[in-house]
Amino acid sequence: MTSQPEHLVVMGVSGTGKSTTALLLAERLGIPLIEGDDLHPPANVESMRAGRALTDDDRGPWLRAIRDAMTAAGGSTVVTCSSLRRSYRDVLRTAQGRVRFVHLVVPPDELARRLAERTGHFMPATLLASQLAALEPLTADEDGVDVPVTGPPAAIADEALRLLGRPASS
Repeated sequence: MTSQPEHLVVMGVSGTGKSTTALLLAERLGIPLIEGDDLHPPANVESMRAGRALTDDDRGPWLRAIRDAMTAAGGSTVVTCSSLRRSYRDVLRTAQGRVRFVHLVVPPDELARRLAERTGHFMPATLLASQLAALEPLTADEDGVDVPVTGPPAAIADEALRLLGRPASS
């Protein structure tokens, strides 16, 4: 009997370090990385680029595409997705296998600093306030952990694995 896939969804608002942390987790666990931003429909990217926050109707197809990519992987994955609201996480939880969330927590002033310095990403710093307003933290009945982002990326990945009860890199 084979064990079910386990998907780790690295979540949080823009600027928390989801992509960096997810890449490290995928490397350490030896499983594929699914970059959620790559699955946004072009209309979503253009909306964000123009400074318009996405609506739930905009997000629906994107969330389903991420869920479907998780299932299609045929095994465990690490995924990046903001997963700001519980209802969004509920969609992702319908992927085949166990879906666990790694919520990267960064103070708002640090997020603003990071986004002001970031280049080459379609998500403008002006949308940070809307993301923070939309964020619904994980609740006790959700399968996930909150990881304070207080050190270098390798330490964040180690802490995420520790909190998940997974062995850290050797």
